[in-house]
Amino acid sequence: MKIFVPGRICLFGEHSDWAGGYRRINSEIERGYCLITGTDQGIYAEVSPHPTHLVMTSTTDTGERCGPYEVLMKPQALLEEAEKGSFWSYMAGVAYQVLTNYHVRGLVIDNYKTDLPIKKGLSSSAAICVLTARAFNRVYDLKMTVRGEMEMAYQGEILTPSRCGRMDQGCAFGNRPVLMTFDGDRLDTEELRVKEDLYYVIVDLNAQKDTMKILASLNRCFPFPQNDIERGVNDLLGPANKRIVDQAIGALRVSDAATLGRLMVEAQAEFDRLATPACPDELTAPVLHKALNYAPLKPHIWGAKGVGSQGDGTAQFLAKSAEDQRKVLEVITRDLAMECYPLTLSAGSRVRKAVIPAAGFGTRLFPATKAMKKELFPIVDRDGIARPAILYIIEEALSAGIEEICIIVQQEDLRDFEAFFRSQISIENFNKLPPHFQDYARRLLDVGRRVTFAIQERQEGFGHAVYCAREFVGSDPFLLMLGDHIYRSDSEVSCAAQLIEVYNRHGLNVVGLKRTKEEDISSFGTVGGFWLEGEFGHTLSVTEFYEKPTVEYAREKLRVEGVPEGEYLTLFGQYIVKPQVFDYLEEHIEHNVRERGEFQFTSAIDRLRQEDGFLAYVVDGQRYDIGMPDFYVETLRTYRLPPEKK
Repeated sequence: MKIFVPGRICLFGEHSDWAGGYRRINSEIERGYCLITGTDQGIYAEVSPHPTHLVMTSTTDTGERCGPYEVLMKPQALLEEAEKGSFWSYMAGVAYQVLTNYHVRGLVIDNYKTDLPIKKGLSSSAAICVLTARAFNRVYDLKMTVRGEMEMAYQGEILTPSRCGRMDQGCAFGNRPVLMTFDGDRLDTEELRVKEDLYYVIVDLNAQKDTMKILASLNRCFPFPQNDIERGVNDLLGPANKRIVDQAIGALRVSDAATLGRLMVEAQAEFDRLATPACPDELTAPVLHKALNYAPLKPHIWGAKGVGSQGDGTAQFLAKSAEDQRKVLEVITRDLAMECYPLTLSAGSRVRKAVIPAAGFGTRLFPATKAMKKELFPIVDRDGIARPAILYIIEEALSAGIEEICIIVQQEDLRDFEAFFRSQISIENFNKLPPHFQDYARRLLDVGRRVTFAIQERQEGFGHAVYCAREFVGSDPFLLMLGDHIYRSDSEVSCAAQLIEVYNRHGLNVVGLKRTKEEDISSFGTVGGFWLEGEFGHTLSVTEFYEKPTVEYAREKLRVEGVPEGEYLTLFGQYIVKPQVFDYLEEHIEHNVRERGEFQFTSAIDRLRQEDGFLAYVVDGQRYDIGMPDFYVETLRTYRLPPEKK
């Protein structure tokens, strides 16, 4: 299993993590607020289980290989290694915490590549700690959330001589901005998304600073300031920081680079005015200010500021475009002889494509399915129009912003589907239609232009059917909708659009959920997990997917806080999935890994959960099954009724 963990850079709010921690002593201190993001550079590792030892090999940012180094997977041995402050202490400290909290064996960690600059304010030690926590989590499927990994990494690092802050382990969230709020011992996090790419450059100033002296000087200003200098530092890390971070959050969300640049300049000016008097030897920072004020850079940047503890360590620049980012890298390397690295905050791939498997035989609806595919069975809507079931699914996808749709079909059924979506009815029959149906006939052809077909040569399970769309999907996340379900939202936002909104907010795989009675769960995929902070009852971090569990297993493993006794969260039939899932499906197909005789989808997304993370959202809506006679009859009866009559 391969893992990548980036470094962490603080965009705004340096020092506010430990300053906000003083609220446990003085409640009048403002909460700490910072905006962080992962870097493009990081630590790469291959990990695997080991029966008895923690086996560590590392590669420095200069390419030097160190190790392997072994520590017995016993609490005392790990703790002693952590307290040494050695090269291997960080991994050992985290392993100690994992062993204390979980039943695990050993681990082999081969850090085969490091392109993250070490000791440059980018939290390289925290990245190692997060890497170790994530490795244990994935290898042993400990079902820790990202926040859980972050906390485990922090607890492991503080066992070492390192004096890290809780901000550092924010690299666990990856390359996306995160708001962190520090209130005494409490930490809250909120992931943010940018609408358009933002282009930063991180600069190693190639100078010296004494971080411990800076921290000691600023800490003396807390928790009760005694003079104007100390009150200034409290104001800087409290109200002034909150004001700047609040504005930066709004600018990040709309990718307003000009405003972000202005706020960077303002934040640096405030830091110089209020913090420098507390530690002038280190914070006057002539090398930093020479770089920030270098005239040839001005045409290419919106703004710039220091990083981390400030001083002559590291700086960040916000370039005006990708080309300007390249120019900044060039100018700094050529003129200032400083090392620098690109950092791009990416808006990420949009969900533009949808996949609808419709290649099943429809055994439970035979012999009707000998005459017509079940996905083409008619359903009457509230408007009185009889549409084939698959048209409802396609129209929902299009209304959610989907641009292209792939339907998976059997070869012998292709002609029927193509005839519906690609062929106009005869002119004689067209003229018999009332005007609104003529409009609908023309619309069907327009819809058909968005639809392509993929052939499933053999019916070998739902996972195999999805795999047939690999070429169509390409490298983008996609919406997956079942072909024998139709959906209706209970709000103004369609069911598919609700899931896309969650994906856009968090950048993670998402599956829709509904509540299901205990006696029915043996017919559905079911999930376990934990609610996200601030989204209790709506968005779940999934810790397990289980296909058609028994009641006994569900009671033991799949209970979710807040869900009424006797109910469970089952799959709704809609997913937003990243394309890595095709790699796992391909492995199953190549190695003939079957479940109940077929290639299943649930095991593939459970592996995607382990390696990339998976959210679930309780959809505000209903699903209607047409795959069995009783369900189809019930759908016909209820789908067209107004909500109050159901």
